[in-house]
Amino acid sequence: MNIFDIFHDRIASILEGMTADARLPALDLSRFVVEPPKDPAMGDLACNAAMVFAKEAKGHFASPRALATEICYELAQSEGVATAEVAGPGFINIRLNPEIFATVLRAALNRPESFGRVEKGRAGALQGRVNVEYVSANPTGPMHVGHGRGAVFGDALANLLDFSGCEVTREYYINDAGAQVDVLARSAFLRYREALGETITIPEGLYPGDYLKPVGAALAAAHGRELVDKPESDWLPIVRSEAIDAMMAMIRADLAALNIGHDVFFSERTLHDRSQGPSKIDAAIDWLREKGLVYEGRLPPPKGQLPDDWEDREQTLFKSTDFGDDVDRALKKSDGSPTYFAADIAYHKDKIDRGFDTLVDVWGADHGGYVKRMSAAVAALSDRKATLDVKLCQLVKLMRAGEPVKMSKRAGDFVTLREVVDEVGVDAVRFMMLYRKNDAPLDFDLSKVIEQSKDNPVFYVQYAHARAKSALRQALAAFPDLDVSREALASARLDLLRDEGETQLARMIAQYPRVIEAAAAAHEPHRVAFYLHELSSVFHAHWNRGKDQPQLRFVNATERDLTSARVALVLTLSIVLGSGLRLLGVSAPDEMR
Repeated sequence: MNIFDIFHDRIASILEGMTADARLPALDLSRFVVEPPKDPAMGDLACNAAMVFAKEAKGHFASPRALATEICYELAQSEGVATAEVAGPGFINIRLNPEIFATVLRAALNRPESFGRVEKGRAGALQGRVNVEYVSANPTGPMHVGHGRGAVFGDALANLLDFSGCEVTREYYINDAGAQVDVLARSAFLRYREALGETITIPEGLYPGDYLKPVGAALAAAHGRELVDKPESDWLPIVRSEAIDAMMAMIRADLAALNIGHDVFFSERTLHDRSQGPSKIDAAIDWLREKGLVYEGRLPPPKGQLPDDWEDREQTLFKSTDFGDDVDRALKKSDGSPTYFAADIAYHKDKIDRGFDTLVDVWGADHGGYVKRMSAAVAALSDRKATLDVKLCQLVKLMRAGEPVKMSKRAGDFVTLREVVDEVGVDAVRFMMLYRKNDAPLDFDLSKVIEQSKDNPVFYVQYAHARAKSALRQALAAFPDLDVSREALASARLDLLRDEGETQLARMIAQYPRVIEAAAAAHEPHRVAFYLHELSSVFHAHWNRGKDQPQLRFVNATERDLTSARVALVLTLSIVLGSGLRLLGVSAPDEMR
């Protein structure tokens, strides 16, 4: 039950009535919003409809405030409305009767698994097939903490979109066709020779980490000395294939440690494959050429200092400026091989051909300059029908008690994600990765995230869930025959919840469906983490009031009906906390010691 959607529909109906009476022209009713007011003292809901439609209302109403007054008059007659008032130049503030929030609590108790879900078929509801591509780390070593941020973000976003009614595919793009995998193969070959008893020196430019020692041992066990005397052209493809498989097994294990899985692992090498005829890259370029979007021409030199690899030559170019890019983009290198961008075009064409309406790519912040060209490519490949949303994840600065963490011996030059997960646990990693907006830098302090204090957000939220569950146990201790099932508590006398702390909790719980809808639409799972923390803060504050004022405690041994109502409230709170934590991939413990 989403009270914000309900009142959006009511106000839309009022405006439609004005249109039918020729008091307003036809309006785009998706443009206005109903949201919580910035100041809770102003009411329970706020609406900007009169301000949004000020231009259309001109000539029909003297001012936006006059239109708002008319809307308020109609709303005041509406069920569940205590007051509807005009504020400032034309904003509308609505205060609801308490029974509205009692209805919300009962809806959550009766159908906890669907509370917060966006109703399918509703105007503005998310729908269609969504491809979320995330992690996509080069298969050249273990995952580092920066990879973990994108992994957690992508996984939580996929959960959120699925919960909101979309058909979601979780995808990993394996970069297994570039020069970096040849470097991996040469590095693994040295470890293979080391496993055979040779003393090796790893030259600069190869991967020095110890994580390749097991790969070398596996190659030695599988091939003995047969690769040693072969020329590189013979052993390189063998070692490359087996090393990539070993790295992907390691990456899958690292992801599994974070409870992350993918539906599709897409190999970049398949885009280059010409064993059955033209490659997918060739086909994508030909498709664009047929549309008149590929030509042979020269690019102007880049502004500023020229890069060392810039060439003033005739090139095969994609007309990306036709779709909002700053410059047309090269599709082939000077040797005739495809550019990395051409491979990305073919990959995204493959996604579109698979029927996805929305593509979400989760990238590292260092890829920010690549966004415009990929957005142009997707617009061209889909005739502007598919949408691409690139989410950039900023760097993670790993700290311990305020000091930078030293590099990992195993990885060679960074701290592995697995080391962090093993030290602080899955819940701390996932919640803290989502407790900042994805494009904001993140300081991750290994000491702080395991503190049992209100300053540790993940503990604070999980403790709220555990406290809520403890209130149910306390109620049963006071009233052993009390039925604390959801079904029974849905019939409790919720009209007894009159304290401001109780009504504030009910208001916060009622915001959950709107938070989910807004977070899913914006592709911003951090909104859920922020909301859970705020809800927990309201709950802890009210719990602490009960320490000084026993009459406010959730369990009152002399008031059975009041206890039942308060337990219904606290059970609903646990339902919402549990639901939100599940979307973030974080556990909701019943007890914390």
